[in-house]
Amino acid sequence: MSVTADRPEVVQLPAEPPVAASVSNRRAAQQRVREARDRLTSTSGTRPAFDQELLRQYAQTRISASYVVMLLVVASGILFGIWMPPIAAAAWTCGLLCIHAAIMRNCFRFLGETSSPATARKWRTRFVLLDLLYGLCWMTILVHPALTVVSDTVLMFLMLLVVAVSSMLAANLPIAALAATVPVTVMIAFKFTLSGTFDKYVLAALALAAEGYFALLAYRLHSATLAALEARAEKDALIGELEQAKAISDEARYRAEAANVAKSRFLAQMSHELRTPLNAILGFSEVMKSEIFGAHAVPVYKEYSADIHNSGVHLLNLINEILDLSRIEAGRYELNEEAVALVNVVADCNHLLKLRASSRGITIHEVFEQGMPKIWGDERAIRQIVLNLLSNSIKFTPQGGEIWLKVGWTASGGQYLSVKDTGSGIPEDEIPIVLASFGQGSNSIKSAEQGAGLGLPIAKSLVDMHGGTFTLKSKLRIGTEVIVTFPPERVMSALAPLAQESITDPMADEAPPLQPQTPSTGAMDLRRRARHTPIMSAGTGL
Repeated sequence: MSVTADRPEVVQLPAEPPVAASVSNRRAAQQRVREARDRLTSTSGTRPAFDQELLRQYAQTRISASYVVMLLVVASGILFGIWMPPIAAAAWTCGLLCIHAAIMRNCFRFLGETSSPATARKWRTRFVLLDLLYGLCWMTILVHPALTVVSDTVLMFLMLLVVAVSSMLAANLPIAALAATVPVTVMIAFKFTLSGTFDKYVLAALALAAEGYFALLAYRLHSATLAALEARAEKDALIGELEQAKAISDEARYRAEAANVAKSRFLAQMSHELRTPLNAILGFSEVMKSEIFGAHAVPVYKEYSADIHNSGVHLLNLINEILDLSRIEAGRYELNEEAVALVNVVADCNHLLKLRASSRGITIHEVFEQGMPKIWGDERAIRQIVLNLLSNSIKFTPQGGEIWLKVGWTASGGQYLSVKDTGSGIPEDEIPIVLASFGQGSNSIKSAEQGAGLGLPIAKSLVDMHGGTFTLKSKLRIGTEVIVTFPPERVMSALAPLAQESITDPMADEAPPLQPQTPSTGAMDLRRRARHTPIMSAGTGL
């Protein structure tokens, strides 16, 4: 079975720049403008938000190391009390502890307040001044005249300890780290230089080198923290853009779904309005074509009446297809399920279309499994599936070709229907197209019978509603085969043991489902004539 259609000529257009590249360039330009604006409004050359975050991390670091600083101050005061008057050492210890308490108080106040770019400069200046006062206090004790008896090694060790601790605590605010360490280092180096010996010169140089090393280390820590903040800000910006894009996409999808549902409901509700005038056209054209009230004065009017009737039939079948597909898409198509003999339905459909196939010299082979039980499904829908597939095979199979109709068992215990022809086939890349609504392949121009491209989509949708599978296999210039399977759960022989088991089970909590009764042959024939008119005429195809 070959399902093909016209394909418009492809016109080569000039290549447009990729959308992703334009979006990336726009984002980069926006980022450069934002960074330039932030550098102009920032107090440290970074974004104002980064200034606040660095100050916040500085305050948190000082608070977390509060007890360590207090222990260092108290231990130094006790140690200095060995070489200097205890009162002076105690006074220095209390003074430095007061400065440390002022730093902690300001850190807590900063964290407790809602900071803004306008107040960042004020807090930055306050923290720098407090650290400078902290460093000057250390400087006064290290250069105290009473400590001249202390060895240079002890002074050097204390200086390095103070510089290291202050640099690490104030790394997020480099200028504060310099304010806390430079006075101590400079005074110690000056003190060593005044002694005038080579060893003291070396110690002074080492002190200055140590100050440079710790300053560089604090700067590296500050740069690493700033890079981490920038990466986090970029990540947050990307997440925000993704969430915004997702919201826009979801809104567009909801609108598209709502529009599709509205379209489907509109078409489903227009069934009466569209079919009523067509029925009148078909009825009156049938009267005119048959010349019931007398012969036409002009014989060509009879041909015109036949053309009107045939066009009306084609249009009615097309409307039926569109309305049925719309009901399926809108979820308003309901299956009228009953016991159906798949072999009988396929045989009836073959009988309806055998005359058309014979007129084109096409041979239809029937390969049916005998003694197959009935399946539980909608006979009208199953009949429509068979008519669509078989009419497509007849339409696209050349004269003298062959079609095989097969009905049998699947490996899992279900039943299958296969329609295979020797038509022109479908290119592999066009199979998804022909399975889509109104989709037609590129070879349909070779067929004199043009369709709307709804036969296969309707058949596939009806199969899906039965819980089955729809498989289309095709090779160009070899042929096409469509295989439809119905699951084992729909085979009546598979339903009976389950119902019987539930009846005999004394522990069953619910009543067993009623086993559908097979209608009599006369009732089935009457029901077929009265209710099971095919959705689409056998002659429409796709």
